[in-house]
Amino acid sequence: MIIGGGINGAVSAAALAAKGVKVALIDKGDFAGFTSSNSSNLAWGGIKYLESHEYGLVNKLCKSRNHLMRSYPSTVKEIRFFTSIQKGFRFPPFFIYMGTLVYWLMGRFFTQFPQYLSANKIKASEAVVDTSNVNAGFEYSDSFLLDNDARFVFNFIRSSMSYGCIAANYVRSEGSTREGEVWVTKAKDEMSNKQFEVRSKVIINAAGPFVDPINVVNEQTTKHKHLFSKGIHLIVDKITDSNKVLAFFADDGRLFFVIPMGPKTCIGTTDTQVEDPNTIVTAEDRQFVLDNVNKLLVLDKPLTQEDVIAERCGVRPLAIKGTGGKADWVQLSRKHAIDTNSEQKYLSIFGGKLTDCINVGDEVAELIKGFGIELPYQDYKWYGEPDETVKNEFMHRAQLMNFDDLTPPTSTEPLTKRFWRRYGRNAINMLEKIRENPEKAELLIENSEYLRVEIEHAAEREMVTKLEDFLRRRSKISLVVRREDILAASGLKEACNILFGEDEAQAKLQEYIESTQQISPNM
Repeated sequence: MIIGGGINGAVSAAALAAKGVKVALIDKGDFAGFTSSNSSNLAWGGIKYLESHEYGLVNKLCKSRNHLMRSYPSTVKEIRFFTSIQKGFRFPPFFIYMGTLVYWLMGRFFTQFPQYLSANKIKASEAVVDTSNVNAGFEYSDSFLLDNDARFVFNFIRSSMSYGCIAANYVRSEGSTREGEVWVTKAKDEMSNKQFEVRSKVIINAAGPFVDPINVVNEQTTKHKHLFSKGIHLIVDKITDSNKVLAFFADDGRLFFVIPMGPKTCIGTTDTQVEDPNTIVTAEDRQFVLDNVNKLLVLDKPLTQEDVIAERCGVRPLAIKGTGGKADWVQLSRKHAIDTNSEQKYLSIFGGKLTDCINVGDEVAELIKGFGIELPYQDYKWYGEPDETVKNEFMHRAQLMNFDDLTPPTSTEPLTKRFWRRYGRNAINMLEKIRENPEKAELLIENSEYLRVEIEHAAEREMVTKLEDFLRRRSKISLVVRREDILAASGLKEACNILFGEDEAQAKLQEYIESTQQISPNM
């Protein structure tokens, strides 16, 4: 029994189910509905941890990043980080550049070689960067998710279900008790208020920021607990066509990014210690990001709140050992920790990040095996894109029907590339549906990069319970299209009909309007 459908719960379910374990997973909200849908979309090796001399962690994260890039070549892509160092910074630029060389070495030469940049070269290469107070800089490589963090997480959920896992969103755990050798978990369907019980030999608490309160309810004592750091991002119209991450050090000395996001740009992040994982973007947060980007870039006009299309806000659960409240939280890394209660067969996952997700899945499987649970297919590879044979078959069929010719003019990439990355082997069946009925290649929501056949696929296979599930997490439509433009789209009601059926479509649409009206940045 896995509680939590963020990245830690998703990879745990995928690894265990593929290895033959009988698995159930529940989440009180939607899958990837909290921290795992509010990241910077970066899968990086942790270069910032060199400053705190955590060389073992950097080495491990670089290996994990490379493994992730090899396993998901269509999704986890190398990207260049174009970094400017302001005059008077705590370290000289060349010293930091030497750190990028160390980072490249620890990354086993897997990415392109770092390059030192003078202020003049920075200006010549990236005119949008304000170099009036820049000493020098450098360019190095890491990786990022080409699509959406929540989509990446959901694909592990979907994979686990294909291996037999029973997964349910909007089902809340209301406490678990031990009866002999079995855990009995009280669960509540948040949509119908129906209550039921789940019986399992093992519980995996993968609830992200809510691991600690669940452990209190379940009477579990652990070595670790969480501290929380809030981070926000603002999404605006594309600032530069370079498709590089512009990296700076913000006013507070922390890393600050300008990240490509398809037709838009994602700016952030902040780093604020909070007590409660339930957070919102404050006026102060928003102004911090806007002030820094306006100071660091040369724009036609300064960015204001009116330019903000969407906002992301979440907490980083930082694992800390012990029960005391004192810690230098700024120095805490995102490395994960797993605490076990072998006697009661209970496992708690703390911290973690997307970069290290494959390791988490493998580690959980080994620990469950140590609990005496049989893994009938313990050596089965549970992650990665389908092999080249499947990909070649998809590409061949797509070429035969000139699939890329159907790419909408507003799309940022060819349809073949997008379909393979998002759907893998399922994309072959979607091609057949378009071949049988060309209307399924219609774009229902303007600028959304989602065809009718994709919405039908989401309705059939992606457990969309609320409209926000589709617009924000199965896709990133609400991140790149303004709320008012989504609501004005002529095909939105039809999309709701496909997702929820005609009887529920209007109610689901109204639910979305009401739930997003309070948080829209321009409302």
